Amino acid sequence: MPDRSSFTSFRSIFHWWPEIVNIGQKRLRTQVRLMGLAMLVGIVAGLGAIGFFLATQAAATFMMEGVVGYHPLPHPEGEVELTALGKFDTQFSPLKLLIVITVGGLLSGLLVYSIAPEAEGHGTDSVISAYHNRQGEIRLRVPIVKIIASALTLGSGGSGGREGPIAQIGAGFASLLSRLLNLRPMERRVLVAAGMGAGIAAIFRAPLAGALFAAEVLYWSPEFEPEVIIPAGLASVISYCVYGLAFGWEPLLAVPTMSFTNPWQLFPYLLLSLAMVLLAAIFTRTFYGITYLFEKLPVLKIYRPAIGAFLTGLLGIALFYAFGKETLLLAVFSFGYNALQYTLNEPTLHDPGALGAGVLLTIALGKIVTTSLTIGSGGSGGVFGPSMVIGGCGGGALGVLLHSWWPELVPHPASFAIVGMAGFFSAAAKTPFSTLIIVSEMTNGYHLLLPALFVCVVSFVLSDEQSLYRSQVESRSRSPAHRGAFVRELLGQLRVSQFLSTISSDAVMLHPNDTVATIVHLLEETHYPVLPVVDDDGKLQGVVNLEDAHVASLAPHMQPFVLAADVMRTDVTPLSPDDSLEEAMQTFVELDLLALPVVNNLKDRTVIGLVRRSALATTYVRKLHGDRNTPQPLS
Repeated sequence: MPDRSSFTSFRSIFHWWPEIVNIGQKRLRTQVRLMGLAMLVGIVAGLGAIGFFLATQAAATFMMEGVVGYHPLPHPEGEVELTALGKFDTQFSPLKLLIVITVGGLLSGLLVYSIAPEAEGHGTDSVISAYHNRQGEIRLRVPIVKIIASALTLGSGGSGGREGPIAQIGAGFASLLSRLLNLRPMERRVLVAAGMGAGIAAIFRAPLAGALFAAEVLYWSPEFEPEVIIPAGLASVISYCVYGLAFGWEPLLAVPTMSFTNPWQLFPYLLLSLAMVLLAAIFTRTFYGITYLFEKLPVLKIYRPAIGAFLTGLLGIALFYAFGKETLLLAVFSFGYNALQYTLNEPTLHDPGALGAGVLLTIALGKIVTTSLTIGSGGSGGVFGPSMVIGGCGGGALGVLLHSWWPELVPHPASFAIVGMAGFFSAAAKTPFSTLIIVSEMTNGYHLLLPALFVCVVSFVLSDEQSLYRSQVESRSRSPAHRGAFVRELLGQLRVSQFLSTISSDAVMLHPNDTVATIVHLLEETHYPVLPVVDDDGKLQGVVNLEDAHVASLAPHMQPFVLAADVMRTDVTPLSPDDSLEEAMQTFVELDLLALPVVNNLKDRTVIGLVRRSALATTYVRKLHGDRNTPQPLS
C-alpha cells in the first residue's frame, strides 16, 4: 500500500502543475510566431524554386538547344523535362555558342550592375554576408534581379548552379517579411538563414540537408548556429513539399545499388579524401584568382560577365574539338548535371571505351575553370551545383583507376563519384555534415553513409582555411551579428575596481556647505565632470555635475548664497567595486552622468573613488573590435 509520502509527492505535482503549464505556454508564445513565419518563408521558397527552375529550363531550352544545338544527355533522373517547350533538332554550332553565351553574360551584367550589384556572383555568399554584417537586411530588388540574371547566365551556357539564386530568393523574402512585421534583428537573421536553407531543400530535394546547411554554412569552423536549425527545418520541409507537389518526389540523381561491407575499403577512401582536398584547393584558388584578375581588369563592371562568358565558350569549344565527346565535355557549360548522371551510371564506369579516368578528370578541371570564369567575372549563379560535378567527376576518375588496380577493394567506381561529391564540397565550403546529408538525399545513397562521413570529416580536417564562401566567419564569437552578446558576457566578467580612480583626500570631494565658487574651482582643477558631495565622515550625500555648476555660476551675485547642497543630485545610485561593467554601463545610461562615485558598499556609502563613463566606453569599443586585453587600473 502506498505510504503517505507518495501521496504528498503526487499532490505536489498538481500544486506545481499551473506553473509548469504557464512556463510551457510562455515558451510556446515566444516561438509560435517565428515558427509560423518560417513556414510562410518555406512556401515562398518552394514557389520561388519552381519559378526559377522553369525560368532556367526555358532559357536553356530556347537558347542552348534551339539556337546553339546543344543537347545534353542524359538528363538527371529526378529532373523533370519540360516537354511543353518542344524539341529542337538544331545542329551544334560553335560560333552560335560563342554569340549566345556572350550575349547572355552581357545582359546579365547590364541588369545586375545597373539595378542590384549585390546580385553578382554566387548568391549564397551574399546571404551569409547579410546575416553577419547587415542584420539580415536584403533589398527586395536583389532576389528579383538574381532570378532574371541567373536565368540569362545559366540558360545561355554559363557555368553555375541553381542553389545561390534560390537561396537569395528565400532569404530575400524572409528579409522583406521581417521589415513589414518590424521584427527584431535576431528574428530577421534567423528567418533569412531559414529562407536560404529552404531554397536548398527545394531545388535539391533535400529537406534535412537544407536545415543543416543553413546553420552550418555561416561559419568555416565546425560550428552551427543553433537558433537557426528549428526554423530552417520547418521552412525546408514546407519548401520541399511545395516543390515536390509540382515536380515529384524522386531524388535528383539515380544511382546503382551500392554498399559498404569491408573496413579495408577505408584505405582507398582515404586516398579519395586526399584527392578531394587537393581538388578543392585548386578550385578555391582558381575561383578567387580569376575573380581578382577580373576586379583589376580596366573594363566597366557591366561588361566583365560578357568577357568571362566568352572565355567560357572558347574553353568549351576547345575541349570539344580536342576530345570529340560533345555530350560530356560540353557539360562544362550550364549546370553540368548530365555529366554527373552519366558518371553515376555504373555500366558507364565499367566500360573503359565509354568513359575513362582522363575524360572524367578533364571534365572536373574544365568545370573549375568555366565556373571561375562565369561567376568570378560577376556572372550570376551558384557554386554548389558545379561543385557536385567537379567532385563527382574527380572522384569517379579516381574510382576508375583504383578499380583497375584493386577491384576487390573498389568494386563500385560509382561509389567514389558519390562520396567524392560530398568530400569535395566539405573541403571547399567547410560544411562537412550538411554536405554529407545533401549528397545522400540527392542520390538516395544512404548505404554509403559511413564512407561518406569518413571522407567528409577527413577532407574537412585536412583542408585549409580557404573557402568558396568568403563571407563565412570563424565562429559565433567572431560574427558581428553576435558580437554585442559576447561583449556583454565579457563585460560581465570585468569589475568596476579595475577602472577605479582612487580619491583619498578632500581635494576632489565636495561638502554640502561648499559655495559655487569652490565647486567650479574643484571641477577646473580635477578635470572631473562629476564630483561627489560627502559629509564629515566621507559618506556620500549626492553629486554635482559640471552642467549644474555652470548654470549656478551664471548669476555672480547669487554665488555666495548657492551651496553644493542646493545644486547636488541626490537620486544617484553609486557604484561598488564588485559591480560588473555591464551593471555600471546600465547605471550610467539611467542616470545620464559622465562619472559616478564608487563607495565601499551601498550600506556604508563611504566614497573611495570615481569611475569615468569614457573609460568604460573605451573598453566596450575595444571588446567590440576584438581586443581582449585586460584593462589596467586607471590612475
